[in-house]
Amino acid sequence: MTYFKQATAVRGALLAAAALVAACPAPAAQAAARDAHSGNWLYLTVTRGDTRSGDMRGTLLLCDPPLGHAHAAEACAELEAADGDIGSLRANADAVCPMIYAPVTVRVFGQWHGRTVQNEKTFSNSCAMEAGTGEVFRLDD
Repeated sequence: MTYFKQATAVRGALLAAAALVAACPAPAAQAAARDAHSGNWLYLTVTRGDTRSGDMRGTLLLCDPPLGHAHAAEACAELEAADGDIGSLRANADAVCPMIYAPVTVRVFGQWHGRTVQNEKTFSNSCAMEAGTGEVFRLDD
């Protein structure tokens, strides 16, 4: 069942990206193709719970220009500062989070400046996730 949720989410993101490219005039479509080649897109998911069957949200983040994410400009700036390395994001090292176990798993795959990006990490709760990843996985409005 989880496979179908993820497949549906991925298919939706790919359809949205295809619709964006199709809606652009020819020169803009060529520019979008060059941007996709440069590797500035990431598909981000946040799953509440410690299994893949939890409540999952996802979005496609584009960074040239920042689109597709409620906090796209901030997320792209944080990713640029970390050179696209999700593991090195340190948004708020001084955050004080409650010691309540309510796991949140973040996943990312895509391209950043021509490099493949793929990562998964489980945080003890959403506060720890936000402290460790900043705006990148802040998918709720």
